[in-house]
Amino acid sequence: MIKGKIDVTKIDKSALFKGKKGTYLDIALIETPNSKYSDTHMIVQDIGKERRDAGEKGPILGNARDWAKQAEPDIVRDRPASAELPDDEDSSFPF
Repeated sequence: MIKGKIDVTKIDKSALFKGKKGTYLDIALIETPNSKYSDTHMIVQDIGKERRDAGEKGPILGNARDWAKQAEPDIVRDRPASAELPDDEDSSFPF
């Protein structure tokens, strides 16, 4: 699951479009693996190919975190360095 937050005041409202069931906004999630925060993605408004080709960039609306990618490192990080597996644990794992 990827969860994120956006600042709706930064939305370029000229890029909103009407659909059959509502008004829509195209967004893109861009991976940010070297983020100094725990977020894994940046949320950017997709403004369309024509505007991108003209050199325009969509506004950065917020950030998101892929919780599936975060789960394993958090478990390892929370384990004390001196933790040992009990004798009945499967010792075929490399950790």
